[in-house]
Amino acid sequence: MVTSDNPMIPQMAVIEQVSPLTEKEKLFRVAFSDKRVGQAFAYRPGQFVEVTVFGVGEAPISICSAANGRGAFDLCVRAVGNVTDALHALGPGDVVGVRGPYNRGFPVERMRGCDVILVAGGLGLAPLRSLIQYVGERRVDYGKVLILYGARCPAELLFTDEYDPWREEFRFDVRVTVDRGDASWQGNVGVVTTLFRGLEVDVPRTHAAVCGPPAMYRFVVEELVRIGIPADRIFLSFERRMECGVGKCMHCAMGSKLVCIDGPVFSLREVRDLKEAF
Repeated sequence: MVTSDNPMIPQMAVIEQVSPLTEKEKLFRVAFSDKRVGQAFAYRPGQFVEVTVFGVGEAPISICSAANGRGAFDLCVRAVGNVTDALHALGPGDVVGVRGPYNRGFPVERMRGCDVILVAGGLGLAPLRSLIQYVGERRVDYGKVLILYGARCPAELLFTDEYDPWREEFRFDVRVTVDRGDASWQGNVGVVTTLFRGLEVDVPRTHAAVCGPPAMYRFVVEELVRIGIPADRIFLSFERRMECGVGKCMHCAMGSKLVCIDGPVFSLREVRDLKEAF
């Protein structure tokens, strides 16, 4: 549900909490100032919002929490430019603007009753976190859930305090790797595709969701196809320059697709012939 009659006008929202995750990423808990807007705010895992830092600009950011019914939601923000740097300088009580949510998320209804493989690289765990929470809160509706997550080094891993709750409370199989370990790292070392070794997958009942840096997609897709998952059950979340969010600026064009309108989540069947996708 778009939160304004005019999709270009943001709604006011208050930052409730800010938590550091890594040197570059912070987690923001945000809630709409108008409770009626908050109560009407509904979104699906995988959707994004446009966030305004007044006097600076606007940036698209994926929602990284499941809907909680009170209009509060989480945003994982990496400081990589003027808007996100300015957002990192804000704290509890500060006000931002929010437009959205936009547009297509993960097909949680199609996944119901099935096993799910979630593959994330780096910051890609943030959009998938909304799907993780959604499925975890409806655990009886889904089969086995496998999370494969990789980052460049231990210091860049996101949401490290949540892996054990995902394992214990949600009964998910969570496997983590880093490209380069350090003296304290005791887990797997290697790119995220090394976590596919030895997987036992019930192919006819498995869906996959993927989010990460563009260079990761081709190799992860190759692994998923290799184990037999068909293209219409592999879902990829893409990030492009989604500056307007409503298909007007055309900055997010990916071949014949507009990521903000047609995505950001696509099935592999929809994009496998687009050279811009990989």
